[in-house]
Amino acid sequence: MGLFTSDIKSLDDLFVHQLQDIYYAENQITKALPKMISLATDPQLKSGFEQHLRETQNQIKRLEQVFQMHGHQPKQVDCPAIDGIIKEANQISGEISDKEVLDAALVAAAQAVEHYEITKYGSLIAWAKQLGRNDCASVLEQTLQEEKATDQKLTAMAEAKVNARAA
Repeated sequence: MGLFTSDIKSLDDLFVHQLQDIYYAENQITKALPKMISLATDPQLKSGFEQHLRETQNQIKRLEQVFQMHGHQPKQVDCPAIDGIIKEANQISGEISDKEVLDAALVAAAQAVEHYEITKYGSLIAWAKQLGRNDCASVLEQTLQEEKATDQKLTAMAEAKVNARAA
Protein backbone atom coordinates (compact mmCIF):
# COMPACT_ATOMS: atom_id res chain seq x y z
CA MET A 1 0.00 0.00 0.00
CA GLY A 2 1.40 3.35 -1.00
CA LEU A 3 1.13 6.43 1.17
CA PHE A 4 -1.69 7.97 -0.85
CA THR A 5 -3.88 5.05 -1.79
CA SER A 6 -7.63 4.59 -1.73
CA ASP A 7 -7.15 2.69 1.55
CA ILE A 8 -6.46 6.02 3.27
CA LYS A 9 -9.76 7.84 3.37
CA SER A 10 -9.58 9.65 6.70
CA LEU A 11 -7.16 11.10 9.20
CA ASP A 12 -7.69 7.98 11.29
CA ASP A 13 -6.64 5.80 8.32
CA LEU A 14 -3.58 7.99 7.82
CA PHE A 15 -2.72 7.77 11.53
CA VAL A 16 -2.89 3.96 11.48
CA HIS A 17 -0.90 3.77 8.24
CA GLN A 18 1.84 5.97 9.65
CA LEU A 19 1.90 3.88 12.83
CA GLN A 20 2.48 0.86 10.59
CA ASP A 21 5.20 2.75 8.73
CA ILE A 22 7.12 3.80 11.86
CA TYR A 23 6.61 0.31 13.34
CA TYR A 24 8.39 -1.11 10.28
CA ALA A 25 11.07 1.58 10.53
CA GLU A 26 11.78 0.90 14.21
CA ASN A 27 12.06 -2.82 13.51
CA GLN A 28 14.49 -2.15 10.65
CA ILE A 29 16.53 0.11 12.92
CA THR A 30 16.90 -2.70 15.46
CA LYS A 31 18.37 -4.81 12.67
CA ALA A 32 20.74 -2.04 11.50
CA LEU A 33 22.06 -0.89 14.89
CA PRO A 34 24.11 -4.03 15.68
CA LYS A 35 26.16 -3.44 12.51
CA MET A 36 26.67 0.21 13.46
CA ILE A 37 27.74 -0.88 16.94
CA SER A 38 30.28 -3.28 15.45
CA LEU A 39 31.68 -0.62 13.09
CA ALA A 40 31.94 2.22 15.61
CA THR A 41 35.40 2.66 17.10
CA ASP A 42 34.76 5.60 19.43
CA PRO A 43 33.77 4.04 22.78
CA GLN A 44 31.19 6.75 23.53
CA LEU A 45 29.62 6.33 20.10
CA LYS A 46 29.52 2.55 20.45
CA SER A 47 27.93 2.90 23.89
CA GLY A 48 25.40 5.41 22.55
CA PHE A 49 24.38 3.03 19.78
CA GLU A 50 24.00 0.21 22.32
CA GLN A 51 21.79 2.43 24.49
CA HIS A 52 19.72 3.46 21.50
CA LEU A 53 19.21 -0.17 20.51
CA ARG A 54 17.67 -0.82 23.94
CA GLU A 55 15.57 2.35 23.62
CA THR A 56 14.39 1.31 20.16
CA GLN A 57 13.27 -2.07 21.48
CA ASN A 58 11.20 -0.22 24.10
CA GLN A 59 9.87 2.14 21.43
CA ILE A 60 8.61 -0.87 19.48
CA LYS A 61 6.74 -2.01 22.60
CA ARG A 62 5.23 1.47 22.95
CA LEU A 63 4.06 1.38 19.33
CA GLU A 64 2.44 -1.99 19.98
CA GLN A 65 0.73 -0.40 22.98
CA VAL A 66 -0.56 2.48 20.82
CA PHE A 67 -1.87 0.05 18.19
CA GLN A 68 -3.80 -1.81 20.88
CA MET A 69 -5.04 1.40 22.54
CA HIS A 70 -6.36 2.47 19.14
CA GLY A 71 -8.04 -0.90 18.50
CA HIS A 72 -5.62 -2.32 15.93
CA GLN A 73 -3.22 -5.21 15.80
CA PRO A 74 0.43 -4.19 15.30
CA LYS A 75 1.27 -4.42 11.62
CA GLN A 76 4.13 -3.19 9.48
CA VAL A 77 4.01 -1.59 6.06
CA ASP A 78 7.17 -1.06 4.05
CA CYS A 79 8.85 2.25 4.63
CA PRO A 80 10.97 3.12 1.59
CA ALA A 81 12.38 6.18 3.39
CA ILE A 82 14.01 4.21 6.22
CA ASP A 83 15.11 1.51 3.78
CA GLY A 84 16.86 4.21 1.75
CA ILE A 85 18.50 5.81 4.78
CA ILE A 86 19.81 2.44 5.97
CA LYS A 87 20.94 1.47 2.47
CA GLU A 88 22.86 4.73 2.11
CA ALA A 89 24.48 4.24 5.52
CA ASN A 90 25.56 0.73 4.55
CA GLN A 91 26.99 1.90 1.23
CA ILE A 92 28.94 4.77 2.75
CA SER A 93 30.27 2.69 5.64
CA GLY A 94 31.51 0.12 3.15
CA GLU A 95 33.52 2.77 1.29
CA ILE A 96 35.42 4.24 4.27
CA SER A 97 38.60 2.63 5.51
CA ASP A 98 39.69 5.35 7.97
CA LYS A 99 38.03 4.42 11.28
CA GLU A 100 37.77 8.01 12.52
CA VAL A 101 36.10 9.13 9.29
CA LEU A 102 33.84 6.09 9.57
CA ASP A 103 32.75 7.20 13.05
CA ALA A 104 31.81 10.62 11.64
CA ALA A 105 29.83 8.93 8.85
CA LEU A 106 28.05 6.71 11.38
CA VAL A 107 27.03 9.76 13.41
CA ALA A 108 25.63 11.41 10.28
CA ALA A 109 23.76 8.24 9.30
CA ALA A 110 22.32 7.91 12.80
CA GLN A 111 21.19 11.53 12.73
CA ALA A 112 19.44 10.99 9.39
CA VAL A 113 17.47 8.19 11.07
CA GLU A 114 16.72 10.35 14.12
CA HIS A 115 15.49 13.26 12.01
CA TYR A 116 13.19 10.94 10.08
CA GLU A 117 11.81 9.51 13.32
CA ILE A 118 11.35 12.96 14.87
CA THR A 119 9.28 13.99 11.84
CA LYS A 120 7.12 10.87 11.95
CA TYR A 121 6.49 10.99 15.69
CA GLY A 122 5.68 14.69 15.57
CA SER A 123 3.03 14.10 12.92
CA LEU A 124 1.61 11.08 14.74
CA ILE A 125 1.30 13.05 17.97
CA ALA A 126 -0.49 15.93 16.21
CA TRP A 127 -2.88 13.53 14.49
CA ALA A 128 -3.55 11.56 17.68
CA LYS A 129 -4.50 14.79 19.44
CA GLN A 130 -6.73 15.85 16.53
CA LEU A 131 -8.44 12.45 16.70
CA GLY A 132 -9.07 12.95 20.43
CA ARG A 133 -6.51 10.30 21.33
CA ASN A 134 -4.44 12.17 23.88
CA ASP A 135 -3.70 8.80 25.48
CA CYS A 136 -1.95 7.65 22.30
CA ALA A 137 -0.25 11.03 21.91
CA SER A 138 1.16 10.77 25.42
CA VAL A 139 2.75 7.38 24.72
CA LEU A 140 4.16 8.60 21.40
CA GLU A 141 5.52 11.74 23.09
CA GLN A 142 7.78 9.59 25.28
CA THR A 143 9.42 8.20 22.16
CA LEU A 144 9.67 11.61 20.50
CA GLN A 145 11.56 12.95 23.51
CA GLU A 146 13.98 9.99 23.36
CA GLU A 147 14.58 10.58 19.66
CA LYS A 148 15.28 14.27 20.22
CA ALA A 149 17.63 13.46 23.10
CA THR A 150 19.52 10.95 20.96
CA ASP A 151 19.88 13.52 18.19
CA GLN A 152 21.26 16.07 20.67
CA LYS A 153 23.74 13.53 22.07
CA LEU A 154 24.92 12.69 18.55
CA THR A 155 25.39 16.37 17.74
CA ALA A 156 27.34 16.96 20.95
CA MET A 157 29.54 13.92 20.32
CA ALA A 158 30.24 14.96 16.73
CA GLU A 159 31.05 18.55 17.68
CA ALA A 160 33.14 17.65 20.74
CA LYS A 161 35.41 15.06 19.19
CA VAL A 162 34.25 12.76 16.39
CA ASN A 163 34.39 15.32 13.59
CA ALA A 164 37.69 16.77 14.81
CA ARG A 165 39.29 13.32 14.83
CA ALA A 166 37.98 12.65 11.34
CA ALA A 167 39.51 15.89 10.09
